Amino acid sequence: MAASIQNPVKCEVRSVICFLHAKNECPADIHRQIVSVYGNIMNTQHVTKWCRAFSEGRTDVHEEHRTGRSSVISGALLRRTEEAIQANRLLTLREQHKIIPELSMTTLHECVTVTLRYHNLCARLFPKMLTEEHKKKRMVFALDFLTRYCRNR
Repeated sequence: MAASIQNPVKCEVRSVICFLHAKNECPADIHRQIVSVYGNIMNTQHVTKWCRAFSEGRTDVHEEHRTGRSSVISGALLRRTEEAIQANRLLTLREQHKIIPELSMTTLHECVTVTLRYHNLCARLFPKMLTEEHKKKRMVFALDFLTRYCRNR
């Protein structure tokens, strides 16, 4: 799983918590000041948690990277999914799920649409990225259509 991007506003708020905590402000007052400036971006419990962490000697305001649950989408499963799509672009997700039963329908949908970047067009799966050749053909067809349209007017 890719490293998550830290929210810069939350890092700024944690810096404010660190500063105000160093000035011996209580968590409730810190929360009140944060809400008045930033809005309800963090609840009182999180402010208290960060104050406790700074009391215990923490100096870093960034959250630690959490690995979380490992992804079930391996390179081999991606290759099998792509090969199935390339073999038959008319496959539905249900049919692909029968071919690759170890992936749930939700995970399979994410794999096809997000990871492999395919989308459904006229019941066929196509890559979202067009090659230069595809773009040229598309322009030729569009110009042909426009010239026919202008002649028939």
